[in-house]
Amino acid sequence: MAKKPKDKLSHYDKSGRARMVDVTAKPATRREATASAFVALSKKVLKALPQNPKGNPLEIARIAGIQAAKKTSELIPMCHPLPLTFIDVITTVTKKGVIISASAATTANTGVEMEALTAASVAALTIYDMTKALDKSITIERIQLEEKSGGASGAYRRADAKQAAE
Repeated sequence: MAKKPKDKLSHYDKSGRARMVDVTAKPATRREATASAFVALSKKVLKALPQNPKGNPLEIARIAGIQAAKKTSELIPMCHPLPLTFIDVITTVTKKGVIISASAATTANTGVEMEALTAASVAALTIYDMTKALDKSITIERIQLEEKSGGASGAYRRADAKQAAE
C-alpha cells in the first residue's frame, strides 16, 4: 500500500469518491484514544441530577457511551469495525455542567479515535435526553479528541498541539 501525502484526505480516491481506507498492510498494534465533551447545564438541572425519575443520568450516559463506542462502525460510514478491548466513560459534575471523558483501546491496524469521540458524543446526548424536561437550553460543547497513541501517525495530545500552535 502506497503512503499517502499528509496533506490529502485519506477517505477519498483519485476521482473524489468516498472510500473506506485499506488498512490491510498496517500492523496490528495497541492503540488508545481519549475524547471529551462538555454539557452545559443550568443550576436547576444540576441540582435535580440525583433525583431524576428516569434514573441517574450520569450512570445511564456512561453506559450509553460504552454501547455507542461498540457501534461506531455502524454509525460512521467509512469507520472500520474494531475489536475493542477497553472502553470507559467518566462524568464529572462541575458548577456549570458535566465534563465527559471517554477512553477506548484496541490492538488493531487502525486507531480508536472515532470510538472515543462517539462515546463522548452519545454520553452527552444521553444527559441532554434525560434532563431536557427541566431545561431545553442545555448545550453540548467542545466534543474533541484529547489524546491518542499507537499507529503510524504516533502520539497526539491536545495540550501538546496547543503549545505547538503558539
